[in-house]
Order: sequence, then structure tokens, then C-alpha cells
Amino acid sequence: MQVCLNGARQPTESAVVPLVPEAMAESAAGAVAAGATGIHVHPRTPCGRDSVSPRVVAAAVEAIRKRVPVPVGVATGGWTEPGPAARPARVRGWTVLPDVASVDWHEPGAEELAAALLALGVGVEAGIRSGTDGAARFAASPLGPAVLRVLAKVTDPDPETAEESARTLLAELGDTHGRPVLLHGEEGGAWPVLRLAGRLGLATRIGLEDTLTLPDGERALSNAQLVAEGLVQYGSAQRSP
Repeated sequence: MQVCLNGARQPTESAVVPLVPEAMAESAAGAVAAGATGIHVHPRTPCGRDSVSPRVVAAAVEAIRKRVPVPVGVATGGWTEPGPAARPARVRGWTVLPDVASVDWHEPGAEELAAALLALGVGVEAGIRSGTDGAARFAASPLGPAVLRVLAKVTDPDPETAEESARTLLAELGDTHGRPVLLHGEEGGAWPVLRLAGRLGLATRIGLEDTLTLPDGERALSNAQLVAEGLVQYGSAQRSP
């Protein structure tokens, strides 16, 4: 169970979303104590913008590593830099390396970015979003066998149709070059997709990036609370016929 600490959430969405390194580290520690086995975080500039700047990444990764012994992964989405050529250059300047980094395969420059990460020894999580051509691009990619795993992200927020969307995405992914899959959803689809991952025996994630609410609709008080409930839901789904 990976925890996704913050994503692109803003303070106006929830006061409990961790935005600075110290808060990220505190939230990560609570989530790991609740059972999370990996961290996914969006490092932020002091003004709150997602960034892959060496200084910003180092601050977030170092703070979290001081508090938890599990792998720390960062996001590298296209919105973190003004153009696709800038991201590999930024990554090559990292002074503190995360254990893994996610690369959204449908974005321009994804292969070049993944190659730069792999050359540094950083594990790559290939982000494949539903509703994009990411699955087809990944299937044709010569880098496919080299990634750590696939992050299959279901962007359908409807709790009634998210599971069907997830099954469609998994079918599009096919054999994923033999790489393991982490399946997750977002917003209203987060919990149905998490339960599907449990039934299929796939890795999954939960956290304030993906949803601000518990399965009953109550607002989550922390990433730790989401992880604890996620493990309950996942375990129950595994035991379901």
C-alpha cells in the first residue's frame, strides 16, 4: 500500500494536505505507522508550486527519509517545468536521489525523462492514465522492461463506473512488459478501484492526492487515516468471493 501524500492539492481544498517538507515528513511517518509501505509525494516550492528542481526535491526527500525507512518516490509530471526538454535537465542535476519517480507516459518527452532517471539509478514508475494513449505508447516502448512497475491510474471519478473503467485500462495495458501493476483511482473512484485492486491481488495506493474522503463520505483527517481504512477495505476485498 503506497500513500500519495499531497498531489496538486491546494490549501483551500483541505487544511491537512502537507505542503512543506516538514509537514510531508510528519504525514509520511503517520502513514507508515498506519501500514503504508511506500511514499509518493509532489515536492513543492515555497510558494506551493510542484517542482522537480534539485533543491526542492532534495528538501522533500531528505525530510521524509529522516522519518521513514520505506521507499520515497516523487512526481515528475509535465506541469512541473515549462517544457519537456527541461525536465531531463533538471533531473540530471538532482543532488539527492529519490528511490523512484513516476513518469506519465502519455506526456511529451516521457521516454527521454525515463531514460535520464534510469541512468541515475532511480527506479521509474510508468504512469498510465485512463483516457489517454499512454497504454499504447508504453506497449511500444523499448524502455518498458526496464521500469520498476506500472502505475495504472483510473481518472473516472464516478463510483458507479470507475471499476469498469479500471478493467478497461487493465485490458489496454496487456502484459505490461511483465512489470507489476499498481492500480488506483481518484476522487469518487478511489475506493471502488482500491477494492478492485484487492480482489485482483494488485498493489494499490491511497492518500490525500487521490481522495479527501473516507468510504462513508466523511472528510479524512490525515493520510494515516486513509491508509488505515485503505488496508481494511483492501483486506475485505481480498476475502470477498
